[in-house]
Order: sequence, then C-alpha cells, then structure tokens
Amino acid sequence: MNQSTSGRPPLTLATNIWYGVGSIAFGIHLTVLTSALLLFYNQVVGLPAAWVGGAMAVTLIFDAICDPLIGEWSDHTRSRWGRRHPFMYASAIPAAIAFYLLFDPPLGWSKVHLLIYMGVMLMTVRVLLSLYEIPSSALGPELTLDYDQRTSLMSSRFFFGTLGGAGMSILALQVFLRKDAAHPLGLLSAVGYRETAVAASIAIFLSIIISCLGTHRFIGTLVHSPRVVSTWREKFRELSGTLTNRSFLALTIAGIVGAISTGLRQGLDFYIGAYFFELTPAQMSYLAIAALLAAFAGVGLAPAISKRFGKKWTMIGVFFASLFASVAPIAMRLLGILPPNGTEALVAIVIVFQFIAATLGLSGFIIVSSMMSDVVEDAAVSTGQRSEGLLFAANGLIAKCVTGVGTFLSALMLEWVSFPQHATPGQVDPAILRHLGMVFVPIVTTFSAISIAVLMFYDIDRSKHERNIERLGSVDEPDSDAAAVDDFTPRSVNQ
Repeated sequence: MNQSTSGRPPLTLATNIWYGVGSIAFGIHLTVLTSALLLFYNQVVGLPAAWVGGAMAVTLIFDAICDPLIGEWSDHTRSRWGRRHPFMYASAIPAAIAFYLLFDPPLGWSKVHLLIYMGVMLMTVRVLLSLYEIPSSALGPELTLDYDQRTSLMSSRFFFGTLGGAGMSILALQVFLRKDAAHPLGLLSAVGYRETAVAASIAIFLSIIISCLGTHRFIGTLVHSPRVVSTWREKFRELSGTLTNRSFLALTIAGIVGAISTGLRQGLDFYIGAYFFELTPAQMSYLAIAALLAAFAGVGLAPAISKRFGKKWTMIGVFFASLFASVAPIAMRLLGILPPNGTEALVAIVIVFQFIAATLGLSGFIIVSSMMSDVVEDAAVSTGQRSEGLLFAANGLIAKCVTGVGTFLSALMLEWVSFPQHATPGQVDPAILRHLGMVFVPIVTTFSAISIAVLMFYDIDRSKHERNIERLGSVDEPDSDAAAVDDFTPRSVNQ
C-alpha cells in the first residue's frame, strides 16, 4: 500500500530518529538489569543468587498482568494528547527515580528486608518503564502501513536501544566500575554501581522526554478512534480474537522461549567474562563496543535481507547463525582449542564472536518486531479493532523474560555449580568454571532451537499483509477529532 494513500505523512529520517531515540531508555534498563542486577545483589550486597533470581522471576507474574492492561488502556484512551503520549510523558520522572533507587539499597538491613526492597523496586521500575515502552512501541504500526518500511522503522528503534545499552555498559566498565588502585575489584564496587545508576537514570529521563517531544506533532495523524464495545462478551471476543491469532501466538511463544535463552546468556555475561575468560573491566567494555558497532551493522542488514528473502525465513536464518556465534567461544574453551586466558588472541576471538552474534541477533529482533507490526492488521481483519497496545504488550513481556525467567535460571545455574560469593577473578576453582560452561552451552542451545522451531508457524507474508490492508480499508484512517478531545479518559467497555 502506498504511503500517500494511507492518510499519514511520509516516513522520514527525522521520524525514524525521534521514534527510535526513546528506546535508549529501554535498552539501558534491559542491559543493566540483565547484566548487572544479579551480580550486584549477589556479589556486592551479598544475597544468595537463587534469592535474587527468584525475585526477578516472581516480579514477572505481576508484569504478565500489568503489561496487557497497560496496552489495552492505551488502545482505548482518548485525550488531546492522543492514545499513547499521556502514558509516555507520565513515566519519565518516576521511572528515572525508581531506577536509581534500585541500585541504592538501604544500609544495615537484613538479607530478607533487602530482598523485599529489591523486589518492590524492581517491580516499580518495570511497571513505570512499561508505561512508556508499550505505548511507544504501539506507535510503530501507526506511523507506517508499508511492509518494508516497518522493518526500517524497527531498525531505528533497535539501533537506539542497542546504543543505550552498549553505551551505558561502556561508560560503567570504563569509568564507574573500572579496576584501579582504589578499586582492585572494580566490578564489586558498590559506589560504582550507584554512579552507574545516576548516569542511567538521567539518560532514561532524557531519552523518554526527547522522543515524546519529537513525536508529539504526529498525534493528530496517529490516533485512531477505537470502536466502542457495548458488552463484556463482545469485548472478550475481541480480546480472544487478537490473542489467539496464529502468527501472534507463534511470535509470542517463540519470543518467550528465546528470551529465556537470551536471559541465561546475558545474566551470566559478567560471570563468563570476569571469571571464565578472566577479562578485565576494560576488556569487557570492548565487548560492549562490539555490540555498539553491531547496532550499525544490524540496522543496515535487517531491512536489506528481509526485503530480499522475506521476513520469516531471514529471521530464522539469522537467529540460527547468532546462536552458533554466541556459544562458540565457551564451547571452544571446553574443547581446549581456545588460547589461554590473559592473551590478546583470546580477547580478540571473544570480541569477534560477540560482534557476529550481536549483529545477527539484533537483525533477527528487528525483523520480529516488524512482523509483530504486521500482526496488527491481520488480527484486525477478524476482530474489527486495531490493538497495537495489547499486541506490543506481549513484546514487552517477552523482553522482561530476559530479566525474569532467564536470569532466574542463570542464578540457579550458579547455585548448581556451587559458584562462590564475593569471588575473586582468577581464584575460582577451574572445575567449577568448567562445570558452568558444560551446563551453560547445552541449555542455551536447547532453548534457542525450540524458539526458532516455533517461528515456523508464523504465516504472514508480503501478499497476505497487503490483502489485509485492502480489506481493512478506511479502518486505518487517522482520527481527525483526536486533538479536540479535552480529557484523558479511557473508553469503558459499557459505553
């Protein structure tokens, strides 16, 4: 479908940037929570790894309830600022404050009270970030209906998300958590984590506000009038029609299983780097730089190859290749074919595989998000209702599985191999490290393979998407009265 016939302004580079820059907040949040939260509360604060991982997993239950509610609320909200922006603006300040407090636990509290504090603050951070991320994600399908342009739009979103996460990792490892005379164990510096949290909180606030202001002028052309639902039964039919869509289920189930694998990898990133390969914080920052460079490669690769080979098969191919690259260095060490720790050759090999895995993985996630955008119209054909917020709430929940179930399993893995607390790199029993690697590789590979297999059930291609757009017709026209609505009131299902 032509952009000119969709009633929307053209998708420009500026639009891509304003839309994507808000993902810096989510990228920082996801990277720091996944890579640093378990290490901080386990090795610095002193809570058992299983406790920390369990708390992270339990908060997912609340998330599983809150995220769809936020999505639905956003879908059915009418205000002078549209459906999405009121939530986005409201999240900026409290999300930044809560993120800092998560890494500044009270002194002198018992372990049980510290665990409760961590759980409450983690839940607060997740809900407040969801208030931004879910409505912001839902803007994507409204900005463009074009099959290929959606991949370009999601490329921008993932680029800035990766930029935020990698940039904060580099800053933390090179500045706040660096190893020096004052901090011989940089990664275990409580002050360093607080300083990292301050920088992250400021970046989260700025990225949200900048994106909100940058996309504010599009509100009049992006807001759609939700169809008024007269009964709870009709509402239930719409919800079930959306959530049982075959392609949506394929993406969601595959995404959750894949996120568990990603959470396992990222939850143990610092452990693998600092203890398994004995990298210094500075050397570990080079891995973050590799991920940052991968963002540039991935955002160019994903649109090009998905347009050439189709979204589904491209995504499956890059995920398989990314899986191989992510576990290869550990497998090579177990097989005894990797250079010794402390050598430049080892660092170079780990960085190269990190770059390859990150580039391919990012490309896959970009394409998956574009595919989820296409589900919006596919579901709307059967329900008569565009439910961007509800559908992208599933994407948010998938991402949180990384820091929930995946990190919980990584914590259990540490307990299983009897990994010591307050451990010093280079002084951990080699048998424990070998056991960790032998458990890590097959579990991560199994979860990833299952996730990729489920993606085979996705069934929306270019021709089907274009047929869906044609069948919906005027359903997707923007609501010209959106800017005239004076109150911020969600539609009741009984109105």
